[in-house]
Amino acid sequence: MFLKGVKDGLPIGIGYFAVSFSFGIAGSKFMSWFLVTFISMTNLTSAGQFAGLNIMVDAAGTFLEMAIATFFINLRYSLMAITLSQKVSSDFTTPYRLLLATGITDEIFAVSMAQQNRVTPRYFFGLMVLPYIGWSLGTLTGAVSGEILPSWITNALGVALYGMFVAIVVPPCKKHLSTLIVVLVAIALSLAFKYVPMLQGVSYGFSIIICAVVASLFGALFFPVKESDDEP
Repeated sequence: MFLKGVKDGLPIGIGYFAVSFSFGIAGSKFMSWFLVTFISMTNLTSAGQFAGLNIMVDAAGTFLEMAIATFFINLRYSLMAITLSQKVSSDFTTPYRLLLATGITDEIFAVSMAQQNRVTPRYFFGLMVLPYIGWSLGTLTGAVSGEILPSWITNALGVALYGMFVAIVVPPCKKHLSTLIVVLVAIALSLAFKYVPMLQGVSYGFSIIICAVVASLFGALFFPVKESDDEP
C-alpha cells in the first residue's frame, strides 16, 4: 500500500515542484534560502504561504494579520480532513491522523477520496511523500536560484506565480458561474483597497482577510451548495 501511495503521488510531486519553485524565487528576494525552504517544509499550504510571505514583506504586516489570513485561507483543509476521516480505515488512529494531517492538500485529498477501498496510514504516508519532497525541493531550488541568478531573470521567473493562480482559478470559473461571480467579488474588493482613498489605509494583511471572508460569505449566501448536489 505504501508503494501504491508513492506511485499515485508522483504526478502531484512533479506539479508541486514547479509551483514551489516560484515560491522559492519570490521568497529569495526577502530572506535566505534556508528560511524560505523551512517555510515550505513546515507548511505545505500553497496559497497560504504566498499570502503569509506577502504579509511578511509588507512593512506594516503583523503576526496577527498573518495568523488570521492563513487561518481563513487554509480553513478548507479542516473541512477536507473531516470528510477524509470518514474514508480512512480503522487502524488510522489519532496519532497517525495528527502525524499525517500536514499532508492534506487539495490534490492529495482528491486522490485519497477517489480510492475504492479504505485509506490506510501506509497508503496515505506513501501518497504524501513525493508531494512533500517535491514542494520542499522545488522551494529550495527556486530559493537558491534566486540568490545566484541575476535579478532580470528572477523577475521574469516570478511571472510563473501569476500563471499558477490563473491555472487554478480559470478552469473552475469557466465551469461554474457561481465561482466566477465570487472571484469577481474578491477582485473588486481587492481593487477597492488599492484605489479607493478611504480604504488605502488598510494594511495588506487585513485587506487579504477581508477580501477572502467577504467573498466566501457572499458565495455561501447567494450560491449555497445543497446536500443533494453531486458536485463537491
